[in-house]
Amino acid sequence: MPIETSPEQALPVRTVARHISEWVARLGRIWVEGQVAQLSRRPGAGTSFLTLRDPVADVSISVTVPRAVLDAVVPALAEGTRVVIHAKPDFYLARGTLSLAATEIRPVGLGELLARLERLKAVLAAEGLFEPGRKRALPFLPRTVGLVCGRGSAAERDVLANARQRWPAVRFRVENVAVQGVYAVAEVVEAVSRLDRDPAVDVIIVTRGGGSVEDLLPFSDEAVVRAVAVCLTPVVSAIGHEQDTPLLDLVADVRASTPTDAARRVVPDVQEELAAVVRTRERLRRAVVELVARESARLETMRSRPVLADPVSGLVTPRADDIDRLRERARRTVNHHLDRASDELDHTRARVRALSPASTLARGYAVVQQGDQVVRDEADVAPGQLLRVRLAVGELTAHRTARQ
Repeated sequence: MPIETSPEQALPVRTVARHISEWVARLGRIWVEGQVAQLSRRPGAGTSFLTLRDPVADVSISVTVPRAVLDAVVPALAEGTRVVIHAKPDFYLARGTLSLAATEIRPVGLGELLARLERLKAVLAAEGLFEPGRKRALPFLPRTVGLVCGRGSAAERDVLANARQRWPAVRFRVENVAVQGVYAVAEVVEAVSRLDRDPAVDVIIVTRGGGSVEDLLPFSDEAVVRAVAVCLTPVVSAIGHEQDTPLLDLVADVRASTPTDAARRVVPDVQEELAAVVRTRERLRRAVVELVARESARLETMRSRPVLADPVSGLVTPRADDIDRLRERARRTVNHHLDRASDELDHTRARVRALSPASTLARGYAVVQQGDQVVRDEADVAPGQLLRVRLAVGELTAHRTARQ
């Protein structure tokens, strides 16, 4: 039940400490898992002390271990060992500190560690963290390479030396971290996050040399894997040797078999690139020479053809003959049309003449007109009326006389 307090009725420290001790005592004995961060074992002492640390949350707690319990652990405990401890929480009133009183310690075996890694691997794979579609291509020539490695390690020397040998102008931002032990996970996660936030860093290498499965466990930790998965900067994993496959290799954008291989993948070889430029330039030169030679040969072939060798004979003369033939043909056609038209005109003229009144008059007939009207009936003309008689040649004037 909550304790009722007020500014006027505050509890003394001893009372608060006693209540905390009572609450802690109610937990009873529990199993706790973590990594041994510090181990203090004084010769002749009946009790030893160690610090149990959570590698992910960076939380630690003191543990008191009777000498008999510590001696019973096989193999002997060492800093960095993962263990499960059966202990009773204890709150020390005099100092106000919390600790665990261990009654049994069990190292986490290799088989169990591997089984846990397989379960974690299945969970992360189901989330899609290992999908090939998430992998990003490395830049051809990064401005700055971020390097996460152990301080003064052989892996650091290998990466720096090989990268600078391949491309002397390459720049590095090195983050030295613990690559094994209780502090490795937190330091690697923080280093990767810092490099990812740096806009000048174009690619990140996380590397360390070979080691046992236990030594490489930090690079299979879920916190490290997720930190790399959310990186916006491409990440290269170069952990251990070819046969070592921590989970970091699966989530990284590129897996390198060794630190030397990581340097080779991240920066190009200046000598190889210069040689490639020379080869490409030579291929281009040969291609241009072959193109010019091919087109020159084609031009010579075209120039050797008769039509181009003697254009007057090959082009002008045949066309001039064609024009003469066409002109003669046009002349004959026009004459033919004129002759036909002349014949048709003569025929038409003859028909017109045959039907003309003048032809009738030429045969001795005459046309009698009264004014502008042709007289067809004598009844139309009154006696004494003036008439005009048209002949084949000329005309006469006549008067009608009375009928006898």
